[in-house]
Amino acid sequence: MSKQTSYRYPDLPPELKGGFNLRMLGFFGAGAIIASVTIGSGETLFASRGGAIFGYALLWCFVGGAIMKGVQVYTGARHLTLTGEHPMTHWGSLPGPRNWVPIVIGVLSLLCFPFWLAGLPVMLGKIINWIFDLGVGNDAQFLLLARTWATIAIIVAVALTWLQTYSILERAQTVIVGLLILSILTSCFAASPDWVQALTGLFVPTVPEYAPWIKETYPTIARIPPWVEIGVYLGAIGGGTYDYIGYLGCLREKKWGAIGDRNIDADGTGSAGVIDVDPDPENIRRAKRWLWAPKIDAGGSFLCVLLFTICFVLLAAVILHPNHQIPEGRNLLTHQAQFLTRLHPSLLPLYQVGIFMAFWGTIYGAYEIYVRTGYECIRPLSARLRATPLPVVKTAILLYCGIAGIILLWSFENPIKIVTPAAIVGGVFTCGLWCFAMIWSDRHFLPPQLRMSKPLLALNAVSGVVLTALGLKAMWDYIAKLV
Repeated sequence: MSKQTSYRYPDLPPELKGGFNLRMLGFFGAGAIIASVTIGSGETLFASRGGAIFGYALLWCFVGGAIMKGVQVYTGARHLTLTGEHPMTHWGSLPGPRNWVPIVIGVLSLLCFPFWLAGLPVMLGKIINWIFDLGVGNDAQFLLLARTWATIAIIVAVALTWLQTYSILERAQTVIVGLLILSILTSCFAASPDWVQALTGLFVPTVPEYAPWIKETYPTIARIPPWVEIGVYLGAIGGGTYDYIGYLGCLREKKWGAIGDRNIDADGTGSAGVIDVDPDPENIRRAKRWLWAPKIDAGGSFLCVLLFTICFVLLAAVILHPNHQIPEGRNLLTHQAQFLTRLHPSLLPLYQVGIFMAFWGTIYGAYEIYVRTGYECIRPLSARLRATPLPVVKTAILLYCGIAGIILLWSFENPIKIVTPAAIVGGVFTCGLWCFAMIWSDRHFLPPQLRMSKPLLALNAVSGVVLTALGLKAMWDYIAKLV
């Protein structure tokens, strides 16, 4: 980034002038994609699974994970809005070999893509089998049909992503998220959870052991170390680094603050200095007002994630846990139908349509997000790669994700096992690294007037420590089990 003199931020749009107003909610858009991309697997499956296995006991884990990841994503969006540059590019200047941080995070993120885009389509295939009552009584046929539907879903999602515009995706995902939130909130309050136990599970962190009935009825689950199970939950809830890099890339379409401002232009090598921001109080005030845009978008996204997470954990704790029903095998998502059918049996079709749309929305949105992630991963490496048009990267990423995803889904039977390594590495461990890198970037590239406040800095540091530690613990137990 060539150093500029006395940079002044662009004029504010009418929505950001004055105090808070409802028109500011119009900045929520790209965040809906992140919410939709994670809701299909994270909340509907893994939050339900956690509540079914451990009851209310792990509510602290789910809520804490969603909050920490919300902080993580906001700090990245904040940095992009104030500097005009993606954090991945600035991380190329971290001490050590040039670009080692974006290379490590980028490679780990790219390796995670096919695992999610193999496991999720298989889950969708099982949903289709259940809705249309296919392969009943024949496990081999059930799996064959699920894999076939999964392959078709990948091909359709790749084709749509190839043809669609970003604005169409954003509008579609916003509608999907809104409808899902309305239905699940109604169901949660109707289930009348034990709020005392819920508050205990939220504020008293524990790592429970598997109950005897799990060891007897679900021996496969009982063989999974609890920390690995928790690591998968944390990785799935709210998404991971592989999602967030692409989410920030989507913000380039928004041009908030310094994003896309030609007066701040990177030189393509990842080198940069502190932006020489005009210290005029009006300019600093304008910069901070611009931050309302990422606050609303990222905040709205993780508010949706938090609401879904809490609702599905509570519903599973009330309905599935007492009945010893765990989302597993061909029943990954069928038990959760009781969340609505307890209100009235006629609501089963509503759940089936909703769960199909949740998973399809996840798969559909993930391809666009991963294209952006791949693009942002290669940009810091050289001026030539930085100049590569997005459509070229899009073609390469879609082919890589589609082909590798199809190979994986036909190679492994259990979709949860497919996504486990990606969830732990990309959804927990690298999230912690992100937080530490953001603290360095904030201090290195922004003037004192625009750096993170002490509370935000503290939240970021705590998130970094917790996510990194939990990621390392889960990886250790996962590898030990393999050995």
